[in-house]
Amino acid sequence: MSYYVYILASQRNGTLYIGVTKDLLRRVYEHKNNLVKGFTEKYRINLLVYFEKLDNVGEAITREKQIKKWNRDWKIEMIEKNNPQWKDLYEDLV
Repeated sequence: MSYYVYILASQRNGTLYIGVTKDLLRRVYEHKNNLVKGFTEKYRINLLVYFEKLDNVGEAITREKQIKKWNRDWKIEMIEKNNPQWKDLYEDLV
């Protein structure tokens, strides 16, 4: 089974959210449709701008915690290296 670490953004260079899931499509759908109450709903964070696929839940959780500890510039640099236009990657997945 695969797991995903993902980053959502409110807009380019906007507010970021980092999460982990085993079903990326379902989870991003939930964020996009405000089915996830709290931070992402409040700040309208629903653009999938980055994700990584990992082999097990332990690796995914470790990676999520690692990225969350990074400073904002490092996170933005990683997003822009892989997705320079800040395109909503969800559209490519569905």
